[in-house]
Amino acid sequence: MTHHVILGAGPAGVIAAETLRKQAPQDTITLVGDEPEPPYSRMAIPYLLIGNIKEPGTYLRKSATHFADLRITQVQAQANKVDAAAKQVSLSNGQVLSFDKLLIATGSKPVRPPIPGMDLPGVHPCWTLEDARKIMALAQPGAKVLQMGAGFIGCIIMEALKQRGVHLSVVEMGDRMVPRMMGPMAGGMIRDWCETKGVEVFTGTRVEGIAATSNAPEPEVGLLGKIAQAIGLAEAPTPKASSGRPLTVKLSNGQSLEVDLVISATGVKPNIGFLENSGITCLQGVLTDEHLQTNVPGIYAAGDCAEAFDKVSGKTIVSAIQPNAAEQARVAALNMAGQANELKGVTQINVLDTLGMISTSFGNWEGVPGGEHVELTDKAQGRHLSLQFKDDVLIGCNSVGWTEHVGVMRGLVEGAVKLGAWKDTLKQDPTKLSEAYLACAQQQGSWSGPGDARRR
Repeated sequence: MTHHVILGAGPAGVIAAETLRKQAPQDTITLVGDEPEPPYSRMAIPYLLIGNIKEPGTYLRKSATHFADLRITQVQAQANKVDAAAKQVSLSNGQVLSFDKLLIATGSKPVRPPIPGMDLPGVHPCWTLEDARKIMALAQPGAKVLQMGAGFIGCIIMEALKQRGVHLSVVEMGDRMVPRMMGPMAGGMIRDWCETKGVEVFTGTRVEGIAATSNAPEPEVGLLGKIAQAIGLAEAPTPKASSGRPLTVKLSNGQSLEVDLVISATGVKPNIGFLENSGITCLQGVLTDEHLQTNVPGIYAAGDCAEAFDKVSGKTIVSAIQPNAAEQARVAALNMAGQANELKGVTQINVLDTLGMISTSFGNWEGVPGGEHVELTDKAQGRHLSLQFKDDVLIGCNSVGWTEHVGVMRGLVEGAVKLGAWKDTLKQDPTKLSEAYLACAQQQGSWSGPGDARRR
């Protein structure tokens, strides 16, 4: 009987465990997660912060006996070490698990910037349910909150914070908001939009230090002043009080802000430190082939920690979005169960709602050397469209406020649809994406209708 060990109890780990149970009814499955809560979705945390759901609403599976019913053994511990040759995993609880097949689905962890004061009370990432509890206790209506980072995750958190009624300031090192998925025009439009919604935004700015706020010392009083105070001819000066906010944040632009809460949303990285000296090849993430298998037979990876081949860019990438995690987990589990299956590709897609402004990013949105591009901007209507071409193929795009084209943009980019003469049409009028998709994709036999393109 085969023993499958899955490290990580997020969406990838859960889907892999369920897929394995369906395909290998008699095998042993152990699911290792390092948090005390039932498996949950981090993507649901903003809805928890807003108050739309309670904690159970974040759980991936609603039945308390779901995993027991599937005969999936759950272990709460962290993976400390993997010995690929011995086929063993050492856990933080002292347990050593032997495996026949191993899936690494440990996800990402927040990047901790090297800033003085990050250990102070009131400074938190927003990554776990425990983080969310601490943030909710401090982010009360009227509280002053500073968020470090205006990337994809930061913008999602921003929405939740604003709905909690806080006074929000955002600090982003890049020259624009969402710099890893938006060009200068789009990122600038998102910043302008946020400022109209009452968010104070500092781009091109760093947090240099965080300190506990203290009252200023009493001013120096000379001998004559002290005598005057003693005989009642002068009042003793009142010590200069702070704002009452517990934290003072120093910015690289020379400003200091006094706040109740600092949220660190400066990015994430694959959680793979425990694989050092394991014999498993890691680059940015755990390197996998088209079967999601690593360089070690019988050891697989899926989700935010996996580095897989992207047919659009022609290189291996870590694409930390939940649709990728789910599909990679499914493919990995099928292969672990002995059913040959290949990953069709990695989806490079981001759809972001920033305080009501919808923006998207697909594929090589920055373009490639020798490529062509076209942009269309209507600032008054809050709309922007940027298309990137290589030869006659749309290889990437950005949009702000142009929601009607999301499905066809994805279909054109992921399908590598040859546009022919339609490329010149799009360069003249980028809004004709739907017409181009219908004409070209159908002609090349890859058309399944715009609705299907949105679902893929």
